[in-house]
Amino acid sequence: MNAVHQDPGVKPRLGDKLQRLLPQLVLSPTFLAALFFLYGFILWTFWLSMTRSTLLPNNVWVGLAQYRYLFGNGVWWTSLINLGIYGGLYIGLSMVIGLFLAILLDQHVRAEGLFRAIYLYPMALSLIVTGVAWKWMLNPGLGLQQLVRDLGFTHFTFNWLINPQMAIYTLVIAAVWQSSGFVMALFLAGLRSIDDAVIKAAMIDGASLPRIYWSVIIPSLRPTFFSALILLTGLSIKSFDLIMAMTGGGPGFATYLPANFMYDFAFQRGQIAMGAASAVMMLVAVAVLIGPVVFLESRRKSDV
Repeated sequence: MNAVHQDPGVKPRLGDKLQRLLPQLVLSPTFLAALFFLYGFILWTFWLSMTRSTLLPNNVWVGLAQYRYLFGNGVWWTSLINLGIYGGLYIGLSMVIGLFLAILLDQHVRAEGLFRAIYLYPMALSLIVTGVAWKWMLNPGLGLQQLVRDLGFTHFTFNWLINPQMAIYTLVIAAVWQSSGFVMALFLAGLRSIDDAVIKAAMIDGASLPRIYWSVIIPSLRPTFFSALILLTGLSIKSFDLIMAMTGGGPGFATYLPANFMYDFAFQRGQIAMGAASAVMMLVAVAVLIGPVVFLESRRKSDV
C-alpha cells in the first residue's frame, strides 16, 4: 500500500497540530513538576550546604566550610562505616537469597503462586511495620531469646539488638527479610525470559542442571543483576525508617547511618547546612557507586 503524502501547499489543519502536540501537552505538567520538585530541591539543598544556615535557611556564603566540619565529625565517619557493613551485607544477601528462591520456583513446583505470594508478602509491609515487628522478635525480654528460654533452654542468649557490636546485623536481618522476595521476583522474571532452546541444547550436550544454571542461565541474568544492584544500592543508602523503628540509631551510634545523621542535624539540632551537606554527600555516594556500573553496562550494550 502506498503511503499518502500531504500536499506541501496545503496547510496542516488545527486538529492535526493538536494531535501531534497532545503527548507533549499531557506530559509537560509532570515534567515541569519533576524538574521543580526533584532537581530544583537538589540544587537548593546544595546551595544550603554552602551557607551558614542553622535553624532557618539564610544566604550567608561559607563555601566548603560545612563539608570540612562534616568530614571532621567522628559521628559522620561512624555512620559511613555502619553503612558499609549494612549496605554490603544487605545487597549481597538479598541478591543471593533472591536468586536462590527464584531458581527453586523456576523448577515449576506445585503451588508456585502460593510460594510467590509468601515470598513477596514482606514487600507489602512498610519499613516501620517491619522494624517494629523485628524489634519485638529480637527483644531479649520479649522475643526469640525469651521464647527459647521458656522452652527450657535457660542459658540461651540472643541479645544482638542491645549489643553494640552486633546490633547492625539485626538491621541486615530485617532488611533482607523484606527485600529478598522482591529480588526473587526480578530474577524469576529474568529466568522465565530465557529461551528454552538454549537450555535444551546444553542438556543435549550432556551438561547437568547445576552446570547449566552456573554456566548458561546465571550469566544470562546480567541485566537483572544490574537492575537489582541499582535498586538495592539506593535503598541501602537512604535507609532511615527501618533504623528508626528498630534501634533509633543505637545502642550508642552502633546503627547510626548517614540518613540518621542528616535527619538529626537538620531537624533535631537545628543545623540545616550541616544536614544539607550530609544529604549532598549521600547523593554523591549514590552517583559514585551506581555511575560506573551504569557506564559499563551502557558501554557493553553499545558494543554488542
